[in-house]
Amino acid sequence: MVNYFYDTYTILNKVYSEKSFVKQAISSTFIEEKNRAKTVKTVYGVLDKDIELSYYIKKLSQKNPKLVIRTILKIALYNIKYLQKAEYAVINSAVELTKKLGKGAMSGFVNAFLRKFVANPPNLPLEKIENLSVKYSYPTFAVKKLIKDYGEETAIKIMAYENEVSCLAFLNGNGADYLNEKSVKYENTVFDNLFVVKNFVRDDGFDKGLYTFQNVCSYAICDAVKGGNCLIDVCSAPGGKSVNLSYKFNKVVSLDIHEHRIELVKSYANRLKRNNITAIVHDSTTVKDEFIDAFDACLCDAPCSGFGVVSENPDIKFNREELDIKNLTELQLNILKASSNYVKKDGYLYYSTCSVFKDENRKTVDKFLSENKNFIEEEVITKHPHVKDGKAMQFLPHISGGGFFLAKLKRIN
Repeated sequence: MVNYFYDTYTILNKVYSEKSFVKQAISSTFIEEKNRAKTVKTVYGVLDKDIELSYYIKKLSQKNPKLVIRTILKIALYNIKYLQKAEYAVINSAVELTKKLGKGAMSGFVNAFLRKFVANPPNLPLEKIENLSVKYSYPTFAVKKLIKDYGEETAIKIMAYENEVSCLAFLNGNGADYLNEKSVKYENTVFDNLFVVKNFVRDDGFDKGLYTFQNVCSYAICDAVKGGNCLIDVCSAPGGKSVNLSYKFNKVVSLDIHEHRIELVKSYANRLKRNNITAIVHDSTTVKDEFIDAFDACLCDAPCSGFGVVSENPDIKFNREELDIKNLTELQLNILKASSNYVKKDGYLYYSTCSVFKDENRKTVDKFLSENKNFIEEEVITKHPHVKDGKAMQFLPHISGGGFFLAKLKRIN
């Protein structure tokens, strides 16, 4: 078990200490193959429960241990509480890992701490907001915003949601035939080319471009976009929506601010063999003059807090702060304003996020419409379960499998 603990620690240390994104940390770390599935599950689990696990450490320690020890304790606590591993084996492995990392002087503390937790786990806080924050490992500012936006009952459902499935998009069709041939168990969705799978291991079909991974809500956003001749996707990386929409438009121009992210779009397009996508480095808070009035549609899939996809990216929950939301809403509005210049008369500007906060969604759209009278909002229609927010659609995790938003704005003059 020590090797599994060590690999898990190595990945988590990159996230906690080096501020790496969890997916990057996993891909850049050698993992003992026989423990890969368990290691990845534990990494995601520890990050998902980080606030709760940190609370236990604070309650049972006279002073906050250093990061190395905190990380070891979180791995052990998660194994005990959520994986129901034998307590003695977990404690022994945690102690051995402490020694292996050159922190032998702290091995007695690790042993005593974990035995104390096993004997008498701390109760959750009594105060409501703090209680919900610890119980669901959501930062307090996010708990308050969710309750304000949706009420306590729905807020709890959003926070309690855990995604255990993946969606495979077969954009060229024949998905059911492929999955049946591979003996993969799947469920259909409301979309013909999208299938829900559990515990799916990526195979060579991915590299051959036979399928790709796409969240069902992201797919639904693409499905709701009306096709045409030319589309511009102004915040396109890593390229999932650009590629999906390249089947509905003759030409797609994909923008992103960073060269390495544009390379992701190009790689995605090449893998799916889509040659009608042009990817360009551009800061979408500024207007690219040659693109003014040139497109039938513009997708503004704006940078956002990501609180609609925390089950897939749990590090979001402890990397975001309340001030980030304010800064993001300003950025979103600036990108939306600049992007509106690219839409022809009678064309459409689509605004989307993977957030559940109204500040980033409904309020941003309303602010844009109040300042841009040449656009009106039209109703978005989708077959996928959602709730309405005015004429826009809001996907919520417990209803839709993710927390995404889409508004459809038409240029009228």
